[in-house]
Amino acid sequence: MMPKIRIHLADDHQILIHGISSLLQTIPNFEVVGFSLNGADLYNEVTQNKTDVLILDINMPLKDGIAVIKEFAEKGFPCKVIILSSYDDLKLIKEIMKLGASSYLTKQCAGENIVEAIQAVYRGEEYFSEIVREKIFNNVTKDNPKLNNLIPTINSLLTGREVEIITLISLEYSGKEISEQLYISINTVETHRKNIMKKLKLKNTISLVKYAIKNNLIKS
Repeated sequence: MMPKIRIHLADDHQILIHGISSLLQTIPNFEVVGFSLNGADLYNEVTQNKTDVLILDINMPLKDGIAVIKEFAEKGFPCKVIILSSYDDLKLIKEIMKLGASSYLTKQCAGENIVEAIQAVYRGEEYFSEIVREKIFNNVTKDNPKLNNLIPTINSLLTGREVEIITLISLEYSGKEISEQLYISINTVETHRKNIMKKLKLKNTISLVKYAIKNNLIKS
């Protein structure tokens, strides 16, 4: 039997909380254990109800989402945090992820991403909605002449994030550089690399680079 994932919702719109809560309650191992309409006492609330995953809006009365994340960072994170926001500004995303959030989703695609995001962060992974991930990757590639030759082919064996990782590895980005460019931890980069090698049955980085070129992930 799968363990219950305890979820707390924090947004200043009651109707959005109701909609997300209704969706999450259809997932057998999800349990919505609380909700908040402001950020004033979120740390104590999620600690008391033993929250595993907090879904947090940026625009919150009394204490906004950034202030909440800063408090979590100072006191020690009592749970994983998914930011659910109307904004997709890269500077804001970078600031939020540096503070220690595990995921960033835009509200327009919350319905299609929220379940997968909760499952991912509960496993200890970072997660971005596709529109945010593309924005980050496009920002990485726009001024790099090597990356301008990228061909956006998605191999059926790999996720979008894995294609980004394999491409940057092929272009000799270090784990630290990939971490900084994609706003994910070095441990997450390494986990993705191992998963890619396992999926593609590759033995080393050279084999990975050859695979990327052969499958048009990057031109030689």
